[in-house]
Amino acid sequence: MRSTILSGVMALCAAGTAWADDAPLVAFTAIVEHPALDATRDCAIEELARQGFVKGETLRTEYESAQGLVVNAAQIANRFVGMKPAVIVAASTPSSQSVLAATEEIPIVFSAVTDPVAAGLVADPANPGANITGVTDLSPVDRHFELAMQVVPDLKKLGVVYNPGEASSVALIDVIRAEAEKTGLELVEAAAVRTADLGAAVERMVGQVDAIYVMTDNTVASGLEALTAVANENGIPTIGGEASYAERGVMVAQGFSYCDIGTLTGEMVARILNGENPGDIPVGRSPLVEYGVNLGSASDVGITLPEDIVAQARFRGE
Repeated sequence: MRSTILSGVMALCAAGTAWADDAPLVAFTAIVEHPALDATRDCAIEELARQGFVKGETLRTEYESAQGLVVNAAQIANRFVGMKPAVIVAASTPSSQSVLAATEEIPIVFSAVTDPVAAGLVADPANPGANITGVTDLSPVDRHFELAMQVVPDLKKLGVVYNPGEASSVALIDVIRAEAEKTGLELVEAAAVRTADLGAAVERMVGQVDAIYVMTDNTVASGLEALTAVANENGIPTIGGEASYAERGVMVAQGFSYCDIGTLTGEMVARILNGENPGDIPVGRSPLVEYGVNLGSASDVGITLPEDIVAQARFRGE
């Protein structure tokens, strides 16, 4: 009897394994690991499950991070192409560019890309064409500047740290410069090509800026705690372009939910798995903008945040 039961269990396990092996493969990659990009991937997989593509059952997945190196992104892209997945999902501009350079046939869904046109991923977001579509996370910079001037009423000089080697950051800094000129704020820029450079970049701004705008840059996001630690120690308010930054020390933040971006990404992948051509799916953008606050950081820099912003905050840090 025991042998019969064991044989039955083994048969079920074998059947389950075969089912998973026959399921479509979706390969995920990102230029680096940090909470925003991780949420994008996790929520895409959750949405795929809601659409009937369940990881380990009716869906197989692979994931590799480039650890911040473009050369790794290219190697991962080539490796994934060799695996012949049903779809490749690339989070961030460098990973998306690497995957597109590696294949003209396998469907690609980019995610968390600031400016897919400037990055050379698509010519027309409404009609991507070829084998690619995806979701942009272009920040609502005008709303962020309004928030900065609301919480720091005497704001005149605004600092910003970014990686000039990342195409999405270069595209975004142009938007930021235009908004600074429009609002009459003086922008003080500092470069950080590695996470190890972030603390020093902020230290150079001490006494030079009234606040720092923490933009959606992958290098900044990877080492965010180093940036906020120096800013808070020196009494510099920080205003972030992604709401969950508040959980990691940014005083007040506003931006898209990266889980929502992941959900939109998952919807696109499901549509492709169900037979749609990626080039026929318009590039998407999350309609949801939310607040994050960190009352501890506000206290450190001597600012009382408006009650209405605190009340609306989805992400909170202490």
